[in-house]
Amino acid sequence: MLLLAAVVLLAALVTSCAGGDDQGGGGRSGCVRVDAAVSPEKIDLLGRLAEDFERTAPTVDGTCIDVQVQKVSSGVATTALADGWDTATDGPRPVIWSPASSAWGQILNQRLATAGKAEMAKDPVSFMNTPLVIAMPEPMATALGWPDKPIGWSDILTLARSPGGWADLGHPEWGRFRLGKTNPNYSTSGLHALIAQNYAATAKTSGLSSEDLQNPTVQQYGRDIESSVVHYGDITMTFLNNWFRADRRGTALNYASAVAVEEKSVIDYNRGNPDGQLDQGEKPRPPRTKLIAIYPTEGTLYSDNPLFVLHADWVSQQQRNAAEQFQKFVLQPSNQKRVLEFGFRPGNPDVAVSDPITKANGVDPGQPQTLLEMPSGAVMDELLKHWAAQRKGARVMLVIDVSGSMGDPADPKDRGGPTKLDLAKQAVIQGLGQFKDDDLVGVRVFTSDIDGRGASFQDLAPIQAIGPNRERLKNLVGSLTPLNGTPLYEVTKTSYDEMLRGYDPALINAVIVLTDGRNDDGDASDDRRQLEALLSDVRSNSDGENAKPVRIFTIAYGGDTNPTILKQIAEASNATPYTATDATTIDSVFAAVVSNF
Repeated sequence: MLLLAAVVLLAALVTSCAGGDDQGGGGRSGCVRVDAAVSPEKIDLLGRLAEDFERTAPTVDGTCIDVQVQKVSSGVATTALADGWDTATDGPRPVIWSPASSAWGQILNQRLATAGKAEMAKDPVSFMNTPLVIAMPEPMATALGWPDKPIGWSDILTLARSPGGWADLGHPEWGRFRLGKTNPNYSTSGLHALIAQNYAATAKTSGLSSEDLQNPTVQQYGRDIESSVVHYGDITMTFLNNWFRADRRGTALNYASAVAVEEKSVIDYNRGNPDGQLDQGEKPRPPRTKLIAIYPTEGTLYSDNPLFVLHADWVSQQQRNAAEQFQKFVLQPSNQKRVLEFGFRPGNPDVAVSDPITKANGVDPGQPQTLLEMPSGAVMDELLKHWAAQRKGARVMLVIDVSGSMGDPADPKDRGGPTKLDLAKQAVIQGLGQFKDDDLVGVRVFTSDIDGRGASFQDLAPIQAIGPNRERLKNLVGSLTPLNGTPLYEVTKTSYDEMLRGYDPALINAVIVLTDGRNDDGDASDDRRQLEALLSDVRSNSDGENAKPVRIFTIAYGGDTNPTILKQIAEASNATPYTATDATTIDSVFAAVVSNF
């Protein structure tokens, strides 16, 4: 690849910088280290490019350069940077920050300015692009008039407001209109969808203002769109994986009618790779029902995947010079062509858009026709505050394991440190603060013989508006102590059945199960029967025209759980399983769970 002299130089540099095996270059000692915080959808691509960059033996002031790539969601990184970036919880301080959209840079700068601090995200270099689209199963898109009729947020609004839903278009079997959107505090597609629907409400394509957001008509538009949401979440892969599993069962049209995602995700889905990542040995399987990318007629936005070299006090001039070399490297035409392999559009305008951005993959290289202007950081910050009030309400039962093993150290290496229950209580108390006052939240704790009379659970609070009860609940959770065994299946089924009986179609109905163990209620021979009864019950109520979706979000907490079983339970309800096998990560994991509401 290189001439002999360059090869000799490269060998010398590699020898002098040998070290660990972090993605992107191995954490080599003696080099100028450039840590990059990168949004999840491009971690593989930028990791490979970092490795290729280092093979060219780059130097700054005669010293080798080591680019290390870590995955950090856009919204999470924005908050971490605004709060000062704690290396103990957030990882290495980034020199390069690459969220999915430059919008996050504006939000960060706005929050820093509000706190009286200097801007940190300036002069972004766009690495690659992908527009926000509304993904719909092809039969539903066709029912709306695709491909002959332009479709947009106005059509979504009409369906969201209609009690008849798809029956108005001759398809009662599809039930009510169901929209999937991610939480805009975490996810770029959720943030861009929020911006786009507010522009649609104003009939503007630029200049979205604070005055617009105060308009009662605009606010009602937002509430009506949100009313059709299935649930929220921190990443779009949640919806795509759920859709794909439903598609295998032939029920894709009853899970969701449309999901706001990026164009790249539609390509991945239709190529049989819904989460954009193939595990070793995994083969792509095209879906039975193809997705179509709808480019809203009112306009949309690009995720431009910027590379910010941060203006932070921890970034040295030498690191800045090294990072700028990497910026130039990834924009080279040969590297921009690799962007296409991953379903993105090149950031370098000299590289043409081509396969797989094709109609055969459900997308249109000639779209979008109308682009929206990115609002100011102040307006976007205000948008997020309005969304907190407009979002669909939740009805949630939180089920917490208080079995004896929850008294074990969270970190086995620190026997005198906090227990698993200590950290779980802290995470739950923080999570209770994220619900809005009129969300209905109940808290249940479980362990065998919890009351000395054979009961397996106890309610700290019934399902009720959390606002007046929030502080009392926090105090009750804070006083929990570890007790006996783990009747996981029995309590999960009882909780699910109770939520089903009180199902409210106007709310997101869900159970959150946090457990550090396996089913253990003294009757091991009955385990399989209990599990099968639970799964059968959940599946029968999750699919179909008249489904009452009560989603079960499971958290496998600590190293003694059975994540496979918990994954089965969550996926049977079209929800997401979460894992905190390292108990010290429960704060961030629980926050991700609450992002679904």
